[in-house]
Amino acid sequence: MKNLYALAFGVFLAASDLFNLGLLKAIRIGEVTNKSWLFLPMIVYAFQPIIFYQGLQHTSLTVLNLLWDVLSDILVTMAGLLYFKETLSMKKHLGIIFALFAVYLLTSED
Repeated sequence: MKNLYALAFGVFLAASDLFNLGLLKAIRIGEVTNKSWLFLPMIVYAFQPIIFYQGLQHTSLTVLNLLWDVLSDILVTMAGLLYFKETLSMKKHLGIIFALFAVYLLTSED
């Protein structure tokens, strides 16, 4: 159960990255034209240390940081591919598969 809490915190932190980076990309490409929305990612980023701190009650610094990083990479990559229509090579797709396997290993029981 402890690993599920760690996963939940990792997903929440990664989702905040997805929101922030997606909004920044949308502003950059002109999909969102009002640049005053740039303040929103700054506010969200300000709360990430508090969420991370709470997540440390359920797992180690190492595991929580890895989960956050890998899940953020996966979610942001999926947004880039599916929403922003970016492309990746087959080799980079293989990297995504390895990232998913890393999440499985990090959340499985020892």
